[in-house]
Amino acid sequence: MTTPRIPVLLYHAVMDDPPDWIAEFTVTPKDFGAQLDAIVDSGRTPVGISALAGHFAGNSPLPERPVVLTFDDGFADLPGPTAEALASRSLPATAYLTTGAITPGRRSLLPPAPMMTLSQAPLLEQHGLEVGAHTVTHPQLDTLPPRTLRRELGEPKAVLEDLLGHEVAHLAYPHGYNSRAVRKAALGAGYASAVAVRHALSSETDESYRIARLILRRGHTVADIEAWMDGRGAPVAPYPDSLPTIGYRLFRRARAAVRGPVFAG
Repeated sequence: MTTPRIPVLLYHAVMDDPPDWIAEFTVTPKDFGAQLDAIVDSGRTPVGISALAGHFAGNSPLPERPVVLTFDDGFADLPGPTAEALASRSLPATAYLTTGAITPGRRSLLPPAPMMTLSQAPLLEQHGLEVGAHTVTHPQLDTLPPRTLRRELGEPKAVLEDLLGHEVAHLAYPHGYNSRAVRKAALGAGYASAVAVRHALSSETDESYRIARLILRRGHTVADIEAWMDGRGAPVAPYPDSLPTIGYRLFRRARAAVRGPVFAG
């Protein structure tokens, strides 16, 4: 018996003229609409990350062929045309917000880009998106000292909960960077799940604190979406970190010890 394969898609900006630094991870509104239509046509049942996390925790069953859509950072299109495109197709999704990048007067490590504002987060929920945290400044979490790590995880949770009036239980690691210590800290901060990247399909045996996602790049096509919806075209998580991944983590930690926190991107 093969393990059921669960596509968890990761989007960033949806716009025609993105800044250069995020262009590789941006899809145009036209391509985005075609990709959403392919998801609808696939017969998959879209669910929020809370449903997937609840299933991993043994609290609820999943539909037979689920798919999860996620959006990182909080670009300006999200509470407007992107949320409207999702709502018009009755597609739930999860938005992970970098609070330092979307709060006027605050700073983050994200380079300049058109961003939504923190005050628009309730609008996302009105369109059917659930809101999760994506740190304060978007650092490489697995390079931070414990005190800074706790702040990056705890502050956005508290800020979003104060604004929305309910628990914010889900986290996305910037650029997917995590480690055993980071995963333990996410649990300690009160998150029920955390998503990574891994460029892989998730599964019913995936790990609640590094759920695999498939990152959308500007070169991806409807055919790629169709393959993922069919459970093809990518490895299946969970699987152990590769030696190059471990080696690169050690390099990034050494660099951060010299230069300080580094943008995860």
